[in-house]
Amino acid sequence: MADFSKRYDVLVIGGGNAALCAAISARRDGASVLVLEAAPKFYRGGNTRHTRNMRCAHDAPTQTLSGPYFEDEFYEDLLRVTGGETNEKLARMMIHESKEMLDWIVEQGVRFQPSLGGTLSLGRTNSFFLGGGRAMLNALYQTAEDLGVAIAYDAEVTDMVIEDGMFLSARVKQGEGHVDVRAGALVAAAGGFEANKKWLEESWGPAARNFLIRGTRYNRGTVLKMLTGAGVDEIGDPTQCHAVAIDARAPEYDGGIITRLDCVVFGIVVNKHCQRFYDEGEDVWPKRYAIWGRLVAAQPDQIGYIIFDARSLELFMPSCFPPIKADTIGELAQKLELDVAALEATVTEFNAAVQPGTFDHTQLDDCRTEGLTPQKSHWARRLEQAPFYAYPVRPGITFTYLGVRVNEQSRMMMADGKPSANMFAAGEIMAGNVLGRGYAAGIGMTIGSVFGRIAGREAAANARN
Repeated sequence: MADFSKRYDVLVIGGGNAALCAAISARRDGASVLVLEAAPKFYRGGNTRHTRNMRCAHDAPTQTLSGPYFEDEFYEDLLRVTGGETNEKLARMMIHESKEMLDWIVEQGVRFQPSLGGTLSLGRTNSFFLGGGRAMLNALYQTAEDLGVAIAYDAEVTDMVIEDGMFLSARVKQGEGHVDVRAGALVAAAGGFEANKKWLEESWGPAARNFLIRGTRYNRGTVLKMLTGAGVDEIGDPTQCHAVAIDARAPEYDGGIITRLDCVVFGIVVNKHCQRFYDEGEDVWPKRYAIWGRLVAAQPDQIGYIIFDARSLELFMPSCFPPIKADTIGELAQKLELDVAALEATVTEFNAAVQPGTFDHTQLDDCRTEGLTPQKSHWARRLEQAPFYAYPVRPGITFTYLGVRVNEQSRMMMADGKPSANMFAAGEIMAGNVLGRGYAAGIGMTIGSVFGRIAGREAAANARN
C-alpha cells in the first residue's frame, strides 16, 4: 500500500517496463520508492503489455539467441532506421549498457523463450519474453513488490511543483480527491502522447482522426506537458513516432500485437485508388515494419490494402481478424469497395514486371520486379494463385518520439542547458534522444530497460545526497 503522507526518496511516474526497471534499480540501491500508475491495475504497464521482445547487444550466442550481435552492428542498424537522427553518445552508451540487460532483467524474474526463427529474422538479435509483455510485467511488478516498492494504481498526476529545475511534489488524483506526494527525486516514465488525439491533430492535421492507437489509451502526454512547461528542454519531432500498419478493423485503442500485419513483404500494398506507393520488399521486415504506419498515413483517407494470393497465406502471423477472401482479383476489389478495373490493372502490371528468382521468405532473396515504379526489391511473386486475400490497414500509433532531453545519467536537461537538480526520465518520454525517426524491432524495450535502470540508480544516489 502506498503511504501518501510519507516523503519518498524516489517517485516514479509511470507503470511500464521503464518505470519498473527504474523503481527496482532505485530500491536495490537502498532508496524508498513510490510508483504512480495512472491506469487501473488490470491495464497496468502501458505499452509494455503489448510487447514481445527486446534487442540487446551480445558477443556470443546464448541459450535464447542464435548468434552474436556486436555493438557496432547494433549501432549500424540504428543509424539505418533513423537516417542518422540519433544522439550518437547516448545511443552508443545505451547499446553498450544493453549487453548487461539480458542477465539483469532475468535476475528480476523475467524469463525468455528459445530463439525465434522464421520470417521475423530476429533469432540472433532479439530476445523474446516467455509469455509476452504481460508476463514480463507481472514478473517485474512481483519483484518490485517483494523489494518493498510502494505502488498506487488509478493514480493520475495532475500537477507538479518544480522550481528552478528541482522537483518538489506531485499532485495526484486518487478517487474523488487529490493528494500531494513529496519525494527527493523524480523519475518520469509516463510514456508519450499517442492517445491524445487532439495533440496528434495539432501536428498531423485532420489525418490524425483516422489513426488507431495500437497501444494504451492512458498515454496522453500530460506529464510531458508539465515538464516542458516547467522549463525542461524538449527534443524530437511531434510527427515522428512508432507507427505500423494495423488491421483497419482494430479498436481505436489497445489493439496490441494481434492487430499488426506482417504480410506486406509477401504481396503488394495499394491505396484507395488501387495504386502502389512504396517498395514492399525493401528490406527484412523487422527493419521496415515501423515505416508502414507513416506511409499509410500519407495516403488518401489514411487507408491501404495488402493484397496477396494463396501461396503466402501461412507465411506470417495473421491479424485477429480474418483476411478478406475472393476467387478473383475483380471479386476482391468489389469486396473492398475498390475500382475493379483499377485493381486488376495494377495487379496485371505488377505480375508482368516480376522477374524469375528463387523465393526465400527467411532472407533477402532475388525475387524482384523490373521496369516498375515503385519497384519491389525482394520477395516479388506473381499474384496468380487463387484464392486471393486482402487486409485493409490504417496507421497504428504505438508511441511518439517528442519528449524530454536527457544526458548520460538519464537526468533531464533544462531549456537553459543546465541539468535538472533531481529529475530523471526513462522510456518513451525520452525516446526521441535515441530515435529521431524510424524504428527497429525491440529498441523501445531497450531504451526503457537501459535508461530505466540508469535513472533509478542515479535518482537513488541523488536522493541520498
